[in-house]
Amino acid sequence: MAEKPKVCVTDFVAEPCDIERNILGDLAEVIALDVANESELPGRIEDATAIMMYHCIRMTKPLIDNLLHCRLIIRCGVGYDNIDIHAASERGIPVANVPDYGTEEVADSAIGMALALARGIHFQNSRLQRGEGPWSHNPVAPLRRLRGRTFGILGLGRIGSAVALRAKGLGMEVAFYDPYLKDGMDKALGLTRVDSLAELLRKSHIFSIHVPGTEETRGLINAETLSMLPEGAFLINTARGSVTNPDAVVEALAKGGLSGAAIDVLPEEPPPEDAAYLKAWRNPEHPASTRLILNPHSAFYCEEGMDDMRIKGSENCRRAILGQPLRNVVNGL
Repeated sequence: MAEKPKVCVTDFVAEPCDIERNILGDLAEVIALDVANESELPGRIEDATAIMMYHCIRMTKPLIDNLLHCRLIIRCGVGYDNIDIHAASERGIPVANVPDYGTEEVADSAIGMALALARGIHFQNSRLQRGEGPWSHNPVAPLRRLRGRTFGILGLGRIGSAVALRAKGLGMEVAFYDPYLKDGMDKALGLTRVDSLAELLRKSHIFSIHVPGTEETRGLINAETLSMLPEGAFLINTARGSVTNPDAVVEALAKGGLSGAAIDVLPEEPPPEDAAYLKAWRNPEHPASTRLILNPHSAFYCEEGMDDMRIKGSENCRRAILGQPLRNVVNGL
């Protein structure tokens, strides 16, 4: 009797894999490897028919080149910059993602962070917790009413659109820049489309990032682009850590032009303990201690969203095993 196909869940999700087995158990053996680093994968995934992976590891060319009969590598999440999709394409292996699992949660997180900054909630809580200054609204002055001010969105995909609708609900004017989006979304959603990143930055009271991590977007938000924001602006990044230079953000906070920033994603996760921006954030004497929110790549999280990405990832593995058309393939195979 032929062996069952093998589906490897590499990281982030450990046993029990009841969700995966409920969908795949009649067709495949589901194995949770629960590794912390891709260096633990050699000798364990070569015979996999499908690989389900998350954000804790990288799927590199040497790993991909040693896959014997893999029909699918699926990133159970939105971003797939931790997969060498060119190497996968060379081997004829489709790479897919789950682009819709955390749309609501990331959008809610972006808006929540924006409100915590723009309404002075984080600043006031931080200073009072440390016993600094009077029990008064004065230290956070001047705050401006959000209605009528501009919420700028970089990238109007699924999450960017969800953020736009929420910002409109707050009475804000919503503008976006997305050179890859077809004409008409601005009309459909009642938004303002601008023709350049610089134009969007210059008009944004709140600037929220919703683009993938690519070579094109790497380091896009840096000292130069941050200086284009109007004085008193706020920066939100719930997208990809590679897009924003956190040291430049901290420097902009220290200079005073940027009033606050909230970052859920960092270039390296977890960040090195000697990172300059981390030291500034933890230093009570630095403006970042009260004006910077750091979260551990958690904007996506809710129990329902976790189930969604496991279910949708498993269903696509099932399609791969059965030879059915795959969904959300990102490398054109």
